[in-house]
Amino acid sequence: MSYFCEKTLRTASRREFLEKSGLGFGALAAGLMLGENAQAAPVTNPFAPKAPHFPAKGKSVIFLFMHGGPSHLDTFDPKPLLNKLDGKPIPPSFGKVDFQFSNMDKTPLMGTPRVFKKRGQSGLEISDLFENVAQHADDLAVIRSCHHDGFTHVTGQTWMNTGWGRIGRPSVGSWVVYGLGNESENLPAYVVMLDGGIKAGAPAYGSGFLPAAYQGTTLRSEGAPILNVNRPEGISATQQREMFDLLNTYNEQHRVPRSDDSELAARMASYELAFKMQMSVPEVADLKSESDATRKLYGLDDPMSAEFGTQCLMARRLVEKGVRFVQLYSGGRKGAEVGWDGHNECDQNHQFMARKVDKPIAGLLADLKSRGLLDSTVVLWGGDFGRTPFTDGAEGGGGNRNGRDHNPYGFSVWMAGGGIKGGKAIGATDEIGLKATEDKVTMHDLHGTLLGLLGVDHKRLTYFFQGREFRLTDVGGENNLVARLTRA
Repeated sequence: MSYFCEKTLRTASRREFLEKSGLGFGALAAGLMLGENAQAAPVTNPFAPKAPHFPAKGKSVIFLFMHGGPSHLDTFDPKPLLNKLDGKPIPPSFGKVDFQFSNMDKTPLMGTPRVFKKRGQSGLEISDLFENVAQHADDLAVIRSCHHDGFTHVTGQTWMNTGWGRIGRPSVGSWVVYGLGNESENLPAYVVMLDGGIKAGAPAYGSGFLPAAYQGTTLRSEGAPILNVNRPEGISATQQREMFDLLNTYNEQHRVPRSDDSELAARMASYELAFKMQMSVPEVADLKSESDATRKLYGLDDPMSAEFGTQCLMARRLVEKGVRFVQLYSGGRKGAEVGWDGHNECDQNHQFMARKVDKPIAGLLADLKSRGLLDSTVVLWGGDFGRTPFTDGAEGGGGNRNGRDHNPYGFSVWMAGGGIKGGKAIGATDEIGLKATEDKVTMHDLHGTLLGLLGVDHKRLTYFFQGREFRLTDVGGENNLVARLTRA
Protein backbone atom coordinates (compact mmCIF):
# COMPACT_ATOMS: atom_id res chain seq x y z
CA MET A 1 0.00 0.00 0.00
CA SER A 2 1.29 3.48 -0.84
CA TYR A 3 2.56 6.01 1.69
CA PHE A 4 -0.62 8.11 1.52
CA CYS A 5 -3.02 5.16 1.44
CA GLU A 6 -1.53 3.81 4.68
CA LYS A 7 -2.06 7.17 6.36
CA THR A 8 -5.54 7.86 5.06
CA LEU A 9 -7.72 4.86 4.12
CA ARG A 10 -10.17 3.56 6.70
CA THR A 11 -13.37 1.47 6.77
CA ALA A 12 -16.82 3.00 7.03
CA SER A 13 -18.16 3.51 10.57
CA ARG A 14 -21.46 2.06 11.88
CA ARG A 15 -22.92 5.59 11.88
CA GLU A 16 -22.04 6.05 8.19
CA PHE A 17 -23.53 2.63 7.32
CA LEU A 18 -26.83 3.47 9.03
CA GLU A 19 -26.87 6.92 7.45
CA LYS A 20 -26.46 5.51 3.94
CA SER A 21 -28.92 2.60 4.37
CA GLY A 22 -31.61 4.31 6.45
CA LEU A 23 -33.98 4.93 3.54
CA GLY A 24 -34.55 1.22 2.95
CA PHE A 25 -34.03 -1.28 0.16
CA GLY A 26 -36.00 0.79 -2.36
CA ALA A 27 -33.49 3.56 -1.98
CA LEU A 28 -30.64 1.07 -2.30
CA ALA A 29 -32.09 -0.24 -5.56
CA ALA A 30 -32.64 3.25 -6.91
CA GLY A 31 -29.15 4.22 -5.85
CA LEU A 32 -27.75 1.21 -7.68
CA MET A 33 -29.50 2.15 -10.93
CA LEU A 34 -28.51 5.80 -10.63
CA GLY A 35 -24.98 4.77 -9.81
CA GLU A 36 -24.76 2.66 -12.97
CA ASN A 37 -25.88 5.62 -15.06
CA ALA A 38 -23.51 7.95 -13.28
CA GLN A 39 -20.58 5.57 -13.70
CA ALA A 40 -21.23 5.53 -17.43
CA ALA A 41 -20.72 9.31 -17.58
CA PRO A 42 -17.02 10.11 -18.03
CA VAL A 43 -15.23 12.89 -16.20
CA THR A 44 -15.39 15.98 -18.38
CA ASN A 45 -12.07 17.71 -18.94
CA PRO A 46 -12.91 21.41 -19.43
CA PHE A 47 -9.66 21.88 -21.37
CA ALA A 48 -10.17 19.03 -23.84
CA PRO A 49 -9.76 20.27 -27.44
CA LYS A 50 -13.07 20.95 -29.17
CA ALA A 51 -13.78 21.09 -32.87
CA PRO A 52 -14.53 24.58 -34.27
CA HIS A 53 -17.89 25.28 -35.89
CA PHE A 54 -16.28 25.60 -39.32
CA PRO A 55 -12.78 25.23 -40.81
CA ALA A 56 -10.38 28.09 -40.07
CA LYS A 57 -6.63 28.67 -40.12
CA GLY A 58 -6.55 30.37 -36.71
CA LYS A 59 -5.87 28.04 -33.77
CA SER A 60 -4.52 30.35 -31.06
CA VAL A 61 -4.44 34.04 -30.10
CA ILE A 62 -1.78 36.45 -28.84
CA PHE A 63 -3.46 39.65 -27.60
CA LEU A 64 -1.03 42.57 -27.21
CA PHE A 65 -2.78 45.07 -24.93
CA MET A 66 -1.36 48.61 -24.63
CA HIS A 67 -2.60 49.65 -21.18
CA GLY A 68 -3.62 53.31 -20.98
CA GLY A 69 -4.83 53.89 -24.53
CA PRO A 70 -2.38 54.57 -27.39
CA SER A 71 -3.13 57.46 -29.74
CA HIS A 72 -4.40 56.26 -33.11
CA LEU A 73 -3.53 59.72 -34.47
CA ASP A 74 0.17 59.19 -33.71
CA THR A 75 0.44 55.54 -34.74
CA PHE A 76 -1.86 53.97 -37.35
CA ASP A 77 -4.39 56.62 -38.47
CA PRO A 78 -2.81 59.59 -40.34
CA LYS A 79 -4.79 62.86 -40.44
CA PRO A 80 -3.20 65.51 -42.68
CA LEU A 81 -6.06 67.98 -42.05
CA LEU A 82 -5.48 67.77 -38.31
CA ASN A 83 -1.93 69.01 -38.77
CA LYS A 84 -3.18 71.92 -40.90
CA LEU A 85 -5.67 72.89 -38.18
CA ASP A 86 -3.14 72.57 -35.34
CA GLY A 87 -3.84 75.13 -32.59
CA LYS A 88 -7.22 76.17 -34.00
CA PRO A 89 -10.67 75.64 -32.44
CA ILE A 90 -12.61 72.52 -33.35
CA PRO A 91 -14.98 73.25 -36.27
CA PRO A 92 -18.62 72.88 -35.13
CA SER A 93 -19.28 70.58 -38.09
CA PHE A 94 -17.56 67.72 -36.25
CA GLY A 95 -20.22 67.71 -33.55
CA LYS A 96 -19.80 67.48 -29.80
CA VAL A 97 -19.39 64.49 -27.48
CA ASP A 98 -18.40 64.05 -23.84
CA PHE A 99 -14.90 63.28 -22.58
CA GLN A 100 -13.40 62.49 -19.20
CA PHE A 101 -11.55 65.78 -18.72
CA SER A 102 -11.78 67.89 -21.84
CA ASN A 103 -14.29 70.50 -22.87
CA MET A 104 -14.33 70.63 -26.66
CA ASP A 105 -15.27 74.33 -26.62
CA LYS A 106 -12.09 75.29 -24.76
CA THR A 107 -9.39 72.97 -26.09
CA PRO A 108 -7.61 73.58 -29.42
CA LEU A 109 -6.81 70.94 -31.98
CA MET A 110 -3.36 69.37 -31.82
CA GLY A 111 -1.59 67.84 -34.81
CA THR A 112 0.93 65.04 -34.57
CA PRO A 113 4.72 65.49 -34.63
CA ARG A 114 5.06 61.91 -35.92
CA VAL A 115 5.89 61.18 -39.55
CA PHE A 116 3.66 58.74 -41.42
CA LYS A 117 5.08 56.77 -44.34
CA LYS A 118 3.69 54.30 -46.84
CA ARG A 119 5.08 50.91 -45.86
CA GLY A 120 5.72 47.67 -47.70
CA GLN A 121 4.29 46.76 -51.08
CA SER A 122 0.79 47.63 -49.87
CA GLY A 123 1.62 51.22 -48.97
CA LEU A 124 -0.12 50.94 -45.60
CA GLU A 125 0.61 54.14 -43.66
CA ILE A 126 2.27 53.70 -40.27
CA SER A 127 4.06 56.33 -38.17
CA ASP A 128 7.72 56.40 -37.25
CA LEU A 129 6.86 55.36 -33.68
CA PHE A 130 6.70 51.79 -34.97
CA GLU A 131 9.57 51.59 -37.46
CA ASN A 132 10.18 47.91 -36.68
CA VAL A 133 6.53 46.84 -36.73
CA ALA A 134 6.16 48.83 -39.98
CA GLN A 135 8.50 46.36 -41.66
CA HIS A 136 5.62 43.88 -41.37
CA ALA A 137 3.01 46.22 -42.86
CA ASP A 138 2.01 43.68 -45.51
CA ASP A 139 1.00 41.28 -42.73
CA LEU A 140 -1.09 43.83 -40.80
CA ALA A 141 -4.77 44.63 -41.17
CA VAL A 142 -5.48 47.92 -39.39
CA ILE A 143 -9.07 48.49 -38.29
CA ARG A 144 -9.36 52.29 -37.96
CA SER A 145 -13.04 52.54 -37.03
CA CYS A 146 -13.33 50.86 -33.61
CA HIS A 147 -15.49 52.55 -31.00
CA HIS A 148 -17.27 52.02 -27.67
CA ASP A 149 -18.81 54.29 -25.02
CA GLY A 150 -16.38 53.94 -22.11
CA PHE A 151 -14.13 56.98 -21.63
CA THR A 152 -12.53 55.84 -18.36
CA HIS A 153 -9.77 53.25 -18.20
CA VAL A 154 -11.81 50.66 -16.32
CA THR A 155 -14.76 50.80 -18.72
CA GLY A 156 -12.48 50.95 -21.76
CA GLN A 157 -10.45 47.94 -20.65
CA THR A 158 -13.61 46.09 -19.69
CA TRP A 159 -15.19 46.74 -23.10
CA MET A 160 -12.05 45.60 -24.92
CA ASN A 161 -11.51 42.51 -22.78
CA THR A 162 -15.05 41.30 -22.06
CA GLY A 163 -17.34 42.93 -24.60
CA TRP A 164 -19.28 44.71 -21.87
CA GLY A 165 -18.87 48.07 -20.14
CA ARG A 166 -19.18 46.74 -16.59
CA ILE A 167 -17.30 44.04 -14.71
CA GLY A 168 -18.77 40.58 -14.29
CA ARG A 169 -18.73 39.20 -17.84
CA PRO A 170 -16.24 36.53 -18.94
CA SER A 171 -13.14 37.76 -20.74
CA VAL A 172 -12.60 37.10 -24.42
CA GLY A 173 -9.80 34.65 -23.55
CA SER A 174 -12.16 32.70 -21.29
CA TRP A 175 -14.76 32.49 -24.07
CA VAL A 176 -12.15 31.24 -26.55
CA VAL A 177 -10.98 28.50 -24.19
CA TYR A 178 -14.57 27.60 -23.29
CA GLY A 179 -15.33 27.23 -27.00
CA LEU A 180 -12.18 25.48 -28.20
CA GLY A 181 -10.41 23.96 -25.19
CA ASN A 182 -6.63 23.65 -25.18
CA GLU A 183 -4.10 21.83 -27.37
CA SER A 184 -1.60 21.45 -24.53
CA GLU A 185 -2.06 18.90 -21.75
CA ASN A 186 0.68 20.37 -19.57
CA LEU A 187 0.13 24.14 -19.72
CA PRO A 188 -2.75 26.48 -18.90
CA ALA A 189 -5.12 27.20 -21.77
CA TYR A 190 -5.20 30.95 -21.07
CA VAL A 191 -2.01 32.73 -19.98
CA VAL A 192 -1.69 36.41 -18.98
CA MET A 193 1.55 38.34 -18.54
CA LEU A 194 1.21 41.71 -16.79
CA ASP A 195 3.36 44.83 -16.71
CA GLY A 196 2.47 45.69 -13.13
CA GLY A 197 -1.22 45.92 -12.22
CA ILE A 198 -4.02 47.00 -14.55
CA LYS A 199 -6.75 49.45 -13.69
CA ALA A 200 -9.60 47.09 -14.54
CA GLY A 201 -8.05 44.45 -12.27
CA ALA A 202 -8.29 40.68 -12.54
CA PRO A 203 -11.86 40.74 -13.98
CA ALA A 204 -10.31 41.87 -17.29
CA TYR A 205 -8.95 38.34 -17.67
CA GLY A 206 -11.41 36.56 -15.40
CA SER A 207 -13.99 33.91 -16.26
CA GLY A 208 -17.04 35.85 -15.05
CA PHE A 209 -19.99 33.48 -14.85
CA LEU A 210 -18.17 30.76 -16.81
CA PRO A 211 -16.61 28.00 -14.66
CA ALA A 212 -13.50 29.21 -12.85
CA ALA A 213 -11.32 26.81 -14.84
CA TYR A 214 -11.50 29.20 -17.80
CA GLN A 215 -9.95 32.25 -16.12
CA GLY A 216 -6.52 33.52 -17.15
CA THR A 217 -3.43 32.20 -15.38
CA THR A 218 -0.87 34.92 -14.70
CA LEU A 219 2.67 34.03 -15.71
CA ARG A 220 5.56 36.15 -14.47
CA SER A 221 8.64 36.94 -16.56
CA GLU A 222 10.78 37.41 -13.42
CA GLY A 223 11.26 35.00 -10.51
CA ALA A 224 8.99 31.95 -10.27
CA PRO A 225 6.74 31.95 -13.39
CA ILE A 226 3.71 30.99 -11.29
CA LEU A 227 3.54 31.48 -7.55
CA ASN A 228 3.37 28.31 -5.44
CA VAL A 229 3.96 26.07 -8.47
CA ASN A 230 7.02 24.38 -6.95
CA ARG A 231 6.66 21.11 -5.07
CA PRO A 232 6.73 21.50 -1.26
CA GLU A 233 10.00 20.61 0.42
CA GLY A 234 10.13 17.14 1.90
CA ILE A 235 7.68 15.67 -0.64
CA SER A 236 9.09 13.57 -3.47
CA ALA A 237 7.59 13.40 -6.95
CA THR A 238 6.45 9.82 -6.25
CA GLN A 239 4.73 10.78 -3.00
CA GLN A 240 3.02 13.73 -4.63
CA ARG A 241 1.79 11.52 -7.48
CA GLU A 242 0.37 9.06 -4.94
CA MET A 243 -1.32 11.90 -3.06
CA PHE A 244 -3.03 13.12 -6.24
CA ASP A 245 -4.08 9.59 -7.17
CA LEU A 246 -5.64 9.12 -3.75
CA LEU A 247 -7.34 12.51 -3.95
CA ASN A 248 -8.72 11.62 -7.39
CA THR A 249 -10.06 8.36 -5.96
CA TYR A 250 -12.03 10.21 -3.29
CA ASN A 251 -13.15 12.90 -5.73
CA GLU A 252 -14.34 10.24 -8.17
CA GLN A 253 -16.33 8.52 -5.43
CA HIS A 254 -17.94 11.86 -4.66
CA ARG A 255 -18.56 12.61 -8.35
CA VAL A 256 -20.27 9.32 -9.33
CA PRO A 257 -23.69 10.19 -7.85
CA ARG A 258 -23.23 13.82 -8.99
CA SER A 259 -22.40 13.37 -12.67
CA ASP A 260 -23.90 16.75 -13.56
CA ASP A 261 -21.49 18.64 -11.29
CA SER A 262 -19.23 20.25 -13.88
CA GLU A 263 -17.41 22.36 -11.29
CA LEU A 264 -16.15 19.25 -9.49
CA ALA A 265 -14.96 17.72 -12.76
CA ALA A 266 -13.23 21.00 -13.62
CA ARG A 267 -11.50 21.12 -10.24
CA MET A 268 -10.31 17.54 -10.61
CA ALA A 269 -8.86 18.41 -14.02
CA SER A 270 -7.20 21.54 -12.63
CA TYR A 271 -5.44 19.53 -9.89
CA GLU A 272 -3.99 17.21 -12.51
CA LEU A 273 -2.95 20.18 -14.67
CA ALA A 274 -1.26 21.85 -11.69
CA PHE A 275 0.80 18.71 -11.10
CA LYS A 276 1.93 18.65 -14.74
CA MET A 277 2.70 22.38 -14.70
CA GLN A 278 5.41 21.87 -12.09
CA MET A 279 7.59 20.53 -14.89
CA SER A 280 6.22 22.27 -17.99
CA VAL A 281 6.00 25.89 -16.76
CA PRO A 282 9.64 26.26 -15.64
CA GLU A 283 10.66 24.66 -18.92
CA VAL A 284 8.72 27.10 -21.12
CA ALA A 285 9.96 30.05 -19.06
CA ASP A 286 13.61 29.00 -19.37
CA LEU A 287 14.94 30.93 -22.38
CA LYS A 288 18.51 29.61 -22.17
CA SER A 289 17.94 27.32 -25.12
CA GLU A 290 17.12 30.27 -27.39
CA SER A 291 19.94 31.42 -29.67
CA ASP A 292 21.62 34.81 -29.34
CA ALA A 293 20.11 35.77 -32.69
CA THR A 294 16.60 35.02 -31.43
CA ARG A 295 17.15 36.93 -28.21
CA LYS A 296 18.41 39.91 -30.17
CA LEU A 297 15.44 39.65 -32.55
CA TYR A 298 13.10 40.22 -29.58
CA GLY A 299 15.20 43.08 -28.17
CA LEU A 300 16.49 41.20 -25.14
CA ASP A 301 19.88 42.86 -25.64
CA ASP A 302 18.36 46.32 -24.96
CA PRO A 303 17.33 47.19 -21.37
CA MET A 304 14.43 49.28 -22.72
CA SER A 305 12.82 46.43 -24.65
CA ALA A 306 14.11 43.40 -22.73
CA GLU A 307 11.11 43.02 -20.41
CA PHE A 308 8.39 43.11 -23.05
CA GLY A 309 10.68 41.20 -25.39
CA THR A 310 10.89 38.39 -22.85
CA GLN A 311 7.10 38.28 -22.67
CA CYS A 312 6.79 38.17 -26.47
CA LEU A 313 9.34 35.36 -26.70
CA MET A 314 7.52 33.41 -24.00
CA ALA A 315 4.25 33.99 -25.90
CA ARG A 316 5.76 32.36 -28.99
CA ARG A 317 6.98 29.42 -26.91
CA LEU A 318 3.52 29.02 -25.35
CA VAL A 319 1.54 28.95 -28.62
CA GLU A 320 4.21 26.65 -30.05
CA LYS A 321 3.31 24.18 -27.28
CA GLY A 322 -0.43 24.46 -27.91
CA VAL A 323 -1.60 27.16 -25.47
CA ARG A 324 -4.84 28.60 -26.83
CA PHE A 325 -4.83 32.23 -25.66
CA VAL A 326 -1.93 34.42 -24.51
CA GLN A 327 -2.38 38.05 -23.44
CA LEU A 328 0.49 40.48 -22.87
CA TYR A 329 0.06 43.87 -21.19
CA SER A 330 2.35 46.82 -21.87
CA GLY A 331 2.23 49.81 -19.54
CA GLY A 332 0.49 48.57 -16.42
CA ARG A 333 0.54 50.44 -13.13
CA LYS A 334 4.18 49.85 -12.28
CA GLY A 335 6.10 52.36 -10.20
CA ALA A 336 5.76 55.90 -11.54
CA GLU A 337 4.97 54.85 -15.12
CA VAL A 338 1.59 55.76 -16.57
CA GLY A 339 1.71 53.37 -19.51
CA TRP A 340 0.21 54.69 -22.74
CA ASP A 341 -1.96 57.24 -20.92
CA GLY A 342 -0.65 60.38 -22.65
CA HIS A 343 -2.49 63.12 -20.76
CA ASN A 344 0.80 64.97 -20.35
CA GLU A 345 3.45 65.20 -23.08
CA CYS A 346 1.69 62.61 -25.23
CA ASP A 347 4.46 62.45 -27.82
CA GLN A 348 7.18 62.01 -25.22
CA ASN A 349 5.09 59.36 -23.48
CA HIS A 350 4.47 57.45 -26.70
CA GLN A 351 8.12 57.56 -27.78
CA PHE A 352 9.10 56.05 -24.43
CA MET A 353 6.47 53.30 -24.57
CA ALA A 354 7.10 52.49 -28.23
CA ARG A 355 10.78 51.97 -27.45
CA LYS A 356 9.67 49.23 -25.08
CA VAL A 357 7.42 47.30 -27.46
CA ASP A 358 8.23 48.10 -31.10
CA LYS A 359 11.17 45.73 -31.56
CA PRO A 360 9.69 42.89 -29.46
CA ILE A 361 6.41 42.94 -31.41
CA ALA A 362 8.26 43.01 -34.72
CA GLY A 363 10.44 40.15 -33.49
CA LEU A 364 7.35 38.17 -32.50
CA LEU A 365 5.77 38.59 -35.94
CA ALA A 366 9.02 37.64 -37.69
CA ASP A 367 9.62 34.61 -35.46
CA LEU A 368 6.06 33.32 -35.79
CA LYS A 369 6.26 33.67 -39.56
CA SER A 370 9.63 31.94 -39.88
CA ARG A 371 8.36 28.97 -37.85
CA GLY A 372 5.11 28.64 -39.77
CA LEU A 373 3.11 29.69 -36.71
CA LEU A 374 1.68 32.97 -37.99
CA ASP A 375 -0.84 31.15 -40.19
CA SER A 376 -2.32 29.48 -37.10
CA THR A 377 -1.87 32.36 -34.62
CA VAL A 378 -4.06 35.46 -34.60
CA VAL A 379 -2.13 38.46 -33.25
CA LEU A 380 -4.33 41.31 -31.99
CA TRP A 381 -2.92 44.72 -30.97
CA GLY A 382 -4.97 47.41 -29.21
CA GLY A 383 -5.61 49.33 -26.01
CA ASP A 384 -8.30 50.87 -23.83
CA PHE A 385 -9.30 53.41 -26.52
CA GLY A 386 -7.65 56.09 -28.66
CA ARG A 387 -6.75 59.71 -27.85
CA THR A 388 -8.40 63.02 -28.68
CA PRO A 389 -7.39 65.17 -31.67
CA PHE A 390 -7.36 68.18 -29.34
CA THR A 391 -5.34 69.02 -26.26
CA ASP A 392 -6.14 67.51 -22.89
CA GLY A 393 -8.32 69.64 -20.63
CA ALA A 394 -7.30 68.17 -17.29
CA GLU A 395 -5.48 71.30 -16.18
CA GLY A 396 -8.38 73.73 -16.37
CA GLY A 397 -9.79 75.83 -19.18
CA GLY A 398 -6.47 76.19 -21.02
CA GLY A 399 -5.79 72.46 -20.90
CA ASN A 400 -2.48 70.71 -21.33
CA ARG A 401 -1.21 71.83 -24.72
CA ASN A 402 0.97 68.73 -25.21
CA GLY A 403 -1.36 65.98 -23.97
CA ARG A 404 -4.38 64.11 -25.32
CA ASP A 405 -7.50 62.97 -23.45
CA HIS A 406 -9.18 59.55 -23.76
CA ASN A 407 -11.18 58.99 -26.94
CA PRO A 408 -13.47 55.92 -27.20
CA TYR A 409 -15.44 57.29 -30.16
CA GLY A 410 -12.90 56.33 -32.81
CA PHE A 411 -9.61 54.41 -32.51
CA SER A 412 -7.46 51.76 -34.18
CA VAL A 413 -6.48 48.16 -33.57
CA TRP A 414 -4.59 45.85 -35.88
CA MET A 415 -4.63 42.13 -36.51
CA ALA A 416 -2.23 39.73 -38.21
CA GLY A 417 -1.97 35.99 -38.81
CA GLY A 418 -4.69 33.36 -38.66
CA GLY A 419 -5.31 33.54 -42.40
CA ILE A 420 -5.45 37.34 -42.53
CA LYS A 421 -4.27 38.95 -45.77
CA GLY A 422 -2.47 42.04 -44.52
CA GLY A 423 -1.44 45.35 -45.98
CA LYS A 424 -4.90 46.88 -45.64
CA ALA A 425 -6.87 49.40 -43.60
CA ILE A 426 -10.55 48.82 -42.81
CA GLY A 427 -12.92 51.60 -41.79
CA ALA A 428 -12.10 55.22 -41.05
CA THR A 429 -12.51 58.04 -38.57
CA ASP A 430 -13.46 61.56 -39.62
CA GLU A 431 -10.88 64.00 -40.99
CA ILE A 432 -9.56 64.93 -37.56
CA GLY A 433 -9.81 61.45 -35.99
CA LEU A 434 -12.57 62.35 -33.53
CA LYS A 435 -15.20 59.71 -34.33
CA ALA A 436 -15.52 56.51 -36.37
CA THR A 437 -17.48 57.27 -39.52
CA GLU A 438 -16.94 54.53 -42.13
CA ASP A 439 -17.47 50.81 -41.53
CA LYS A 440 -17.88 51.37 -37.81
CA VAL A 441 -16.69 48.44 -35.68
CA THR A 442 -18.11 47.87 -32.19
CA MET A 443 -16.42 45.66 -29.62
CA HIS A 444 -19.02 42.98 -30.42
CA ASP A 445 -18.00 43.21 -34.07
CA LEU A 446 -14.32 42.94 -33.14
CA HIS A 447 -14.84 39.96 -30.85
CA GLY A 448 -17.16 38.24 -33.33
CA THR A 449 -14.46 38.66 -35.96
CA LEU A 450 -11.78 37.24 -33.65
CA LEU A 451 -13.92 34.18 -32.93
CA GLY A 452 -14.63 33.80 -36.65
CA LEU A 453 -10.91 33.69 -37.44
CA LEU A 454 -10.75 30.71 -35.05
CA GLY A 455 -13.66 28.93 -36.73
CA VAL A 456 -16.19 29.81 -34.03
CA ASP A 457 -19.64 31.20 -34.84
CA HIS A 458 -20.09 33.87 -32.16
CA LYS A 459 -23.87 33.42 -32.21
CA ARG A 460 -23.58 29.72 -31.40
CA LEU A 461 -21.00 30.06 -28.59
CA THR A 462 -23.36 30.51 -25.62
CA TYR A 463 -23.55 29.77 -21.90
CA PHE A 464 -26.77 29.48 -19.91
CA PHE A 465 -26.76 31.82 -16.89
CA GLN A 466 -29.50 33.48 -14.83
CA GLY A 467 -32.30 32.20 -17.00
CA ARG A 468 -30.95 32.96 -20.46
CA GLU A 469 -28.21 32.16 -22.94
CA PHE A 470 -25.28 34.60 -22.86
CA ARG A 471 -22.59 35.08 -25.47
CA LEU A 472 -19.42 37.17 -25.80
CA THR A 473 -21.05 39.41 -28.40
CA ASP A 474 -24.33 39.79 -26.45
CA VAL A 475 -26.90 40.73 -29.13
CA GLY A 476 -24.39 42.42 -31.46
CA GLY A 477 -21.50 41.45 -33.68
CA GLU A 478 -23.20 42.00 -37.02
CA ASN A 479 -20.21 43.62 -38.78
CA ASN A 480 -18.17 40.45 -39.10
CA LEU A 481 -14.92 41.24 -40.88
CA VAL A 482 -13.56 37.72 -41.40
CA ALA A 483 -14.26 37.63 -45.15
CA ARG A 484 -12.65 41.02 -45.69
CA LEU A 485 -9.63 40.23 -43.55
CA THR A 486 -8.90 36.92 -45.26
CA ARG A 487 -9.52 38.13 -48.82
CA ALA A 488 -6.45 39.24 -50.78
